[in-house]
Amino acid sequence: MEQDRTMQYMAIAMKYLPEAKQMLDETGLELEPQHIQPLVSLLTKVMDEAYELGKQNALEME
Repeated sequence: MEQDRTMQYMAIAMKYLPEAKQMLDETGLELEPQHIQPLVSLLTKVMDEAYELGKQNALEME
């Protein structure tokens, strides 16, 4: 995964982290600080796979 893209994914994930934390708090689940990094890493993997799929689809449409 490109470093620039990884940083962009991290920025997106951090942008929505407060909303995710609020949702978890409302359901009674606690988001501990030590769990944030693994969760963000998983989300960046998902976003990278989605990016690659979109890129592949765009190339096939050319």
